[in-house]
Amino acid sequence: MNWIILIIAGLFEVGFATCLGKAKLSTGIASTMWYGGFLACLTISMLLLMKATQTLPIGTAYAIWTGIGAVGTVLMGILFFNEPADFWRLFFITTLIASIIGLKAMAS
Repeated sequence: MNWIILIIAGLFEVGFATCLGKAKLSTGIASTMWYGGFLACLTISMLLLMKATQTLPIGTAYAIWTGIGAVGTVLMGILFFNEPADFWRLFFITTLIASIIGLKAMAS
């Protein structure tokens, strides 16, 4: 169950990074709303990470949480912020995903 909580925490990390990116592109009330989303996602992500680390090793949990956030944020950038999707970027995202899977496999 704590692995599922950790994955959800990682997805909320993607949420707070995405909200931060959208806030940077916005002005006025829209920017304020995106910053509110950032704070909400940040809080939820941290609380879920804290819950997951009650039974999972902190080093493994933190690395996986960060990896999910990094991969998700890069993919969001490619899909929604017109960031480049060149060979090397996709190659290193793939190696990061393989590393996350490896950490999970070694922690089981």
